[in-house]
Parts: sequence; C-alpha cells; structure tokens
Amino acid sequence: MIGILCAMDSELEALQAELDGAKHVALCGYDYIEGTLRGRRAVLCKCGIGKVNAAVCAQAMLMRWPLRLVINSGVAGALQPPFQIGDICVATDLVQHDVDTTALGDPIGFVSTVNRLEFPCADWAVRGILAVAERLEGVTARPARVASGDQFITDGAVKARIVANFGASACEMEGGAIAQVCWINGVDCAVIRAISDSSDGKHEMEYRDFMPMAARNSARVVLEFLASL
Repeated sequence: MIGILCAMDSELEALQAELDGAKHVALCGYDYIEGTLRGRRAVLCKCGIGKVNAAVCAQAMLMRWPLRLVINSGVAGALQPPFQIGDICVATDLVQHDVDTTALGDPIGFVSTVNRLEFPCADWAVRGILAVAERLEGVTARPARVASGDQFITDGAVKARIVANFGASACEMEGGAIAQVCWINGVDCAVIRAISDSSDGKHEMEYRDFMPMAARNSARVVLEFLASL
C-alpha cells in the first residue's frame, strides 16, 4: 500500500480525481481517503502547510496503514539552476534549513534526538520516478537535495544562504518532516516536487501564476510511477 501526502487541495485534487473506490477515514483531525490509484492500493491525505502538520499527518497514517512507501507530492521553489518553472525535482534526500542548534556545537540543520542532518529518500523509488518522468512528454525531472522549513522563502539572500549551507536545489515546507517521520518508522519515502517559482526573486508573481500547472505536473508523475510498480 502506498501513502500519498500533499499540503494543499490544489496538489491533491488531480490524484483524488483518479482514486477508485474512495473510502474516507477520519483520524487525528485529518480526512484520509483510501482506494485504488492506477492499480495500487493507496491512501491519500491533505496534511496542511508546514512541518508540524506534515509530521502529525504522516505519523498517524503510518500507525493506521501498513505502507510500503510514503510519497510527498506538490510544488517547490527553485533555489538554484538548472531548475526552471515546471521542472520536477525528485528528492535524493531532505534537510531542514530552519533547524539551528549551532550554539550547542551542532552543524546547521542538525536534528537532535535522531541525530541526523539529512534524511534520505528510497533509492529504488528515486530511480523509478526518474525513469517514468523521462518517458513523459514535456516533463524534465532531475534528482537533487530538497530543503524544508516553516517559511515561504521570499528573499534571494535567504535562498543563497540555504544553498551555501546545504547545497539544496529546491525549497518547500513539508518534505523534510515527512522524511524524518519515515526514517523513524523505517518506511521508505519519496518526495516529488514540481517547481512553481524560480530562484531569481520574482517568486510571488510566478507562484500565483504557475502553481496550478506545477501541481498537476507533480501529480502526473506520481500517477505514472504508481502505474509502473
């Protein structure tokens, strides 16, 4: 069974539209939707924006359903070239750029208790997603590190600092938390993010204009990946 988490309705709706035999399950204040998606048993949920929302939703999902893989699908902002609007970033691993305990001697982004900086995605899923994306007309997909934090990044200097600190190519607000929950539970994770705004400081206008297209691109890759399993 595959779990799929999206932060917003616009990111979830294309997936939910193709879910057969939908059954709603209320759990921890979230509306989980079970069914069959492209021939695979799946459970979908809108987790809401931000790391805490994503972590709570992911943990409740993992405690209720026996999942082989958790996929986080949605949009992200580019941090550096070569990513352009509409491209697909397939996360190799994730970091949390807003975690800072450097005053205690830790490296920037170090997550205590689990004592890790980066949270890896499953290699088999990354390879499969990239292979599927290569076959889709009009889709450009690349593997890269993704940075997560409870901030909508609007400042070019902040983007440059995240790149300098972590070498990330895209930023968003949920994937790092979902990857951490999966790591703790020993469940494979994949993060697929379509770029909705570029790294050159014009993101606000671009996000409003291109977010729906980017969300559809991410959902399209998810669907084709499920069909390939």
